[in-house]
Amino acid sequence: MWIDDDTITDLRARLRATRWPDAPAGAGWSLGADVEELSALVAYWADGFDFEAHRTALAALPSRTVQVDGLGINVLRSGEGGMPLLLAHGWPDSNWRYRKVLPLLADAGFDVVVPDMPGYGFSAVPPTTLDARDVAGLWATLMTELGHERFAVAGGDIGTHVARYLALDHPDRVVAVHRIDGGLPWPGIDVDALSPAEREFVRATAAWRDAEGAYAAMHRTKPQTAAAGLTDSPAGLAAWIVEKLRSWSDCDGDLWSVYTRDEVLALVTEYWATGTIGSAMRMYRANAAIPPEQTSRRVETPSGFTLYPGDLVRAPREWLERTTNLVSLTEPERGGHFAPFEQPESYTAELAAFLEPFRARV
Repeated sequence: MWIDDDTITDLRARLRATRWPDAPAGAGWSLGADVEELSALVAYWADGFDFEAHRTALAALPSRTVQVDGLGINVLRSGEGGMPLLLAHGWPDSNWRYRKVLPLLADAGFDVVVPDMPGYGFSAVPPTTLDARDVAGLWATLMTELGHERFAVAGGDIGTHVARYLALDHPDRVVAVHRIDGGLPWPGIDVDALSPAEREFVRATAAWRDAEGAYAAMHRTKPQTAAAGLTDSPAGLAAWIVEKLRSWSDCDGDLWSVYTRDEVLALVTEYWATGTIGSAMRMYRANAAIPPEQTSRRVETPSGFTLYPGDLVRAPREWLERTTNLVSLTEPERGGHFAPFEQPESYTAELAAFLEPFRARV
């Protein structure tokens, strides 16, 4: 996990030469990224962000590269000797999502393994795009390589699907699954067979896709078109990622009430330095091709959910009971889509409490 001097020099030059779009008066964030707020962040990125401190922080992380099926996978690991726990991230993040909880969970008695998915963070880009089920298979192999035959898994966003397929395809190895979202209704679902709460969930999901899902449609259909611009323009890359952090976090529209500028720019800098925005987006296309008979499989492994109020669309209990062997459901008062980063103490406490009864099974 390293970013060289030439990359930083080039990045700063590009930031200073940003060509900004116009914006209607008073648009704010209603049309996407707020140009005024984003330009201030880019100015800070170019001349205020401490790249050396960021590199020092990266170097201090307990990271290593593990070869898994011929791919170099960047892995954070802490707490060896504790209960094995794999944490699965999503988009637009990486192991960044779990860096705050890594030491907390290690102190709570877990052997925490946080891999960057292929094509994300500091892991290698695969020659062909992998879907969530493929990644689940890789993580099963990774845990074998690390000496864990049985383990727990937790995830959010795409990571919730990775965790799901780990439990579905390796039920003899996964003792428990914790997720912070209930997934989304699959194509072709029989809405008439659902409860009123589940039908409202389907309706709310469709409304969210109409209002907020344009990014995902682009990722599923034409990811390389967006990748051409986002790989060349750091300001564009920041707009693509920061707008989602603001929209999906429990921040009441004030991004900086939850994150510092340095925390956000650490994530964006790593996407820029590794050039992985394109490979990360392409995974949406691969996941969209997973057939409904896979996406509709019920998870029989004991499953726990912590649903945070600021997340995108929250599934009702009936949906969780329909799709999983639900043994725990909690709903904290604060937190959003990136809960491990937004509310690390809450997330750690929720996850540790859910997994406590399963320690004897590994």
